[in-house]
Amino acid sequence: MRKAKPKKRIILPDPKFNDVLVTRFVNDLMRDGKKSIAYQIFYDSLDIVGQRMKDSELSPLDIWKKALEKITPHVEVKSRRVGGATFQVPMEIRPERKTSISIKNLILFARKRSGRSMAEKLAGEIQAAYNEEGGAYKKKEDTHRMAEANRAFAHFRF
Repeated sequence: MRKAKPKKRIILPDPKFNDVLVTRFVNDLMRDGKKSIAYQIFYDSLDIVGQRMKDSELSPLDIWKKALEKITPHVEVKSRRVGGATFQVPMEIRPERKTSISIKNLILFARKRSGRSMAEKLAGEIQAAYNEEGGAYKKKEDTHRMAEANRAFAHFRF
């Protein structure tokens, strides 16, 4: 590479839970630079999850983390051209990309849900992911299925 790698920006932990992962999630949830609104949506959705899942011994933050864990893909397919043919080559995903993919999928499918407020939609998607259902979980399953189907091309890794 000609240029030096860009420095990793330091992400500060969020004010309520003192967690960096929450800040990363809120940064992806944020639109038009309105971070306080994004925080409000996230905290409200965790409150809704807490109310809906009272019988669970886990805290809403732990439920959210477990849900993220359950929708995190471990492999993905990348297109690779070999001699005029394009193959879908299954590749391992590095840890940082894993979390960013799972966060983006959770937010994307929460936005697509039907509901009144974004907090309700997000709470619904978090709950669905925790119960191993919903759009984000299905996306992970599809990704894994695709990688499994193309396992024969794994030797084309680059």
